[in-house]
Amino acid sequence: MANSESGKPSPWLTPLHYLGRNWLTLAGTVLTTSSAITLVVFWAREMMHNKPVNPYAGMVLFLMLPGVFVVGLLLIPGGLLWDRFQLKKKGIHADLVPTPDFKSPIFLRAVGLIAVATFVNVMILGAASVQGVEYLDSAQFCGQTCHTVMNPEHTAYKDSPHSRVSCVECHIGPGASWFVQSKLSGVRQVFAVALNTYSRPIPSPVEQLRPARETCEQCHWPQKFHGDKFVVKQKYSEDEANTLLTTVLVLKVGGRSGVDYKGIHGRHLDVAAPISYVSTDGRRQVISKVFLSDGKGGKIEYDAQTKPDAKPAEGAKKEKEELRTMDCVDCHNRPTHKFWLPERAVDRAMTEGLISPKIPFAKKKAVEALKAAKGPQAQAAAQIATSLNDYYRKTYPDLVQKEKPLLDAAVKETQAIYARNIDDHMRITWGTHPENIGHEDFPGCFRCHDDNHKTSAGKVITQDCDKCHTILATEEANPKILKDLGIGG
Repeated sequence: MANSESGKPSPWLTPLHYLGRNWLTLAGTVLTTSSAITLVVFWAREMMHNKPVNPYAGMVLFLMLPGVFVVGLLLIPGGLLWDRFQLKKKGIHADLVPTPDFKSPIFLRAVGLIAVATFVNVMILGAASVQGVEYLDSAQFCGQTCHTVMNPEHTAYKDSPHSRVSCVECHIGPGASWFVQSKLSGVRQVFAVALNTYSRPIPSPVEQLRPARETCEQCHWPQKFHGDKFVVKQKYSEDEANTLLTTVLVLKVGGRSGVDYKGIHGRHLDVAAPISYVSTDGRRQVISKVFLSDGKGGKIEYDAQTKPDAKPAEGAKKEKEELRTMDCVDCHNRPTHKFWLPERAVDRAMTEGLISPKIPFAKKKAVEALKAAKGPQAQAAAQIATSLNDYYRKTYPDLVQKEKPLLDAAVKETQAIYARNIDDHMRITWGTHPENIGHEDFPGCFRCHDDNHKTSAGKVITQDCDKCHTILATEEANPKILKDLGIGG
C-alpha cells in the first residue's frame, strides 16, 4: 500500500519496492522464489512418500532447479547495480539502498529482511547441494539418466550380488580427489552422449578404474578369506529329460596363513610379492609376459612361448601393450555387470525354477531360441515366443494343453534372459564381455596358467588343476560325495 500523502510505498513494502525497480532484479526475485517454493514442496513430498523419482525428473529437481535458484540470487544484486549505473548516467541520485542508520526503521527492516532471506537461502542452497550430490552418486542417475548408453550395464547391475551397493562406492570410492576426477570425466561423457560419439559397446575393461585395494577391499579383504571353499555347481543336459548334472569341488581360496600367503588369493594378491603382467590386445585377454616379485626387489619373468592371435577390443590399437599390477578385478572382472552366455543363463533359470525341467528339451530349445534371436528386444522376444510355441505345439501338443502355464513361464523367462544379456543398440551380444573368473566359457585362468609362459630357466606357470581346486565329482547325475555328506535328496 502506498503512502497517500507522499506517493511513496508503505515502509513495510519498501524492501519490495527496491526489488521491483528494474526487470533484471524482478526476474531474479521471481526465479529465486519460484524455484525455492518448488524445491521445498518437492522435498516435503519426498519425505512423506519416500519413493525414488523418475531419473529425468531428478535431473530437473536436483540439478537444474538449484541452478535456477542460484542464478536468481545473482540477478537480484546484479539488477540493483545495473539500475544504479543507469541512474547515475542520467544524473539521478541512486537511492536504491537505504542509508545505513540504525535509528531508521526502514534501514532496520531492510537489514532484517536481508538477514532472514540470507538464512533461508543458505538453508535451501545447502539442502539442494546435499540432495544434488546424493543424486549424482545414485545408481538411478548413473544407470538411467543416460539410458541408451548405460541400460545394459544397469540391467546387469540390478541382477547382481552388488545391486544394493551404489555405483560410486566401486567406481569412485572415498575421498575428494577421485570424486573430482570422476566428475571431470563425466563432462567428457556428457558431450559424447550429446554428440552421439560414445563407443558401442562401452570398452571393457575400464582402464581408469580406481585400484581395487581402495574400493573392493574396503569390504572384501582377500587375506581374511582363509581356507577352502566347498562348491557345488549344477547344469542341465540338452536331452529330453533335462538331466541334472552336478560338479563338486573344493576351491583353494587361501589367504594369509602364518607368515605365508597360500591358495588363490594368497598367491595372486600377496602384497609382499606382487604379480604384474603385460597384455597386448587392449582388453587383458592376451598376456604376453608375467612378472613375479621375489620379495627381495627382484622379478622373475615368464614369457609366452607362442604368441596367440590377439583380437583387439573395439577402438583399441593392435599390439597396444599395457603393464599392470594384478588386483581383484583381473579375475573378478564382471562382479556386478555380468553378461551370461545362453547355456549358463538357462541353467541358472532352471535351477531357480523359472524354467521347468519338466518341459521336454527345455534346456536345448531355450538355448537354440536365444542364439537364433536377433535385433531389438521386442523383435527378439517375438522370435523367441514363435520358436518355442511352434516347436511344442507341433512336437508335444498334449504338453501345450495340459501344462500351458509352465510353457508360458518358460517363454517369458527365455525372453527375459535375452533382454538382460543382449542390447542391439549398444552392440552387446553373447560373449561381448568375457569373464575371467574360472575357465569354462572364456580363457580366464588359462590366460596365464597355460603351460606356455616360461622363464629363461624353463620354469612354467602350471596348468595343474590341483593348484587351485580339488575336484570331487565332474558332471555326475547323482554324485556319491553329496550322498556321503548328506547333501541333497
